[in-house]
Amino acid sequence: MKLYTLEVADIKSYALALVFVAGNIVLPQLCHLIPSGGLILLPIYFFTLIAAYKYGFFTGLLTAVASPLINHLLFGMPPVDVLPIILIKSSLLATAAAYAAQRTKEIKILNILLVILFYQGIGMIAEYALTNSFAAALQDIQIGFPGILFQLIGGYFCLKAIAKW
Repeated sequence: MKLYTLEVADIKSYALALVFVAGNIVLPQLCHLIPSGGLILLPIYFFTLIAAYKYGFFTGLLTAVASPLINHLLFGMPPVDVLPIILIKSSLLATAAAYAAQRTKEIKILNILLVILFYQGIGMIAEYALTNSFAAALQDIQIGFPGILFQLIGGYFCLKAIAKW
């Protein structure tokens, strides 16, 4: 299994981030074909998890920030009022995934679960602080539970599939 920590000066960081951002553009577009698909499946986070876990903090953070901004500029999704919290949660996800991979040096479903619990837990607190709405803060857990499962199971199998690259 190969896990990397690509640096700011490494051109591979930017090339890989571009690939993961493309994934974070295509996957949400496909999910939005389903009514409330974005809210249910949380697709904007999927490739951020993969990027940060496999290629480290910088590649993950670049993916985390660029994905929602480019999606918003191209498609108006996510809407501007939820863009700050998505950026916060994406950044938390990139940080936690890169840390877990660096610390454990292995792909385990428990590690990915802890990453998801961290970014969702801290993200809920941040969302409540920004919106003053407990309902909004719980939305990813209540409505987006299938997306959390997709991140956990799909993320695990995707990381395992690319483990030797």
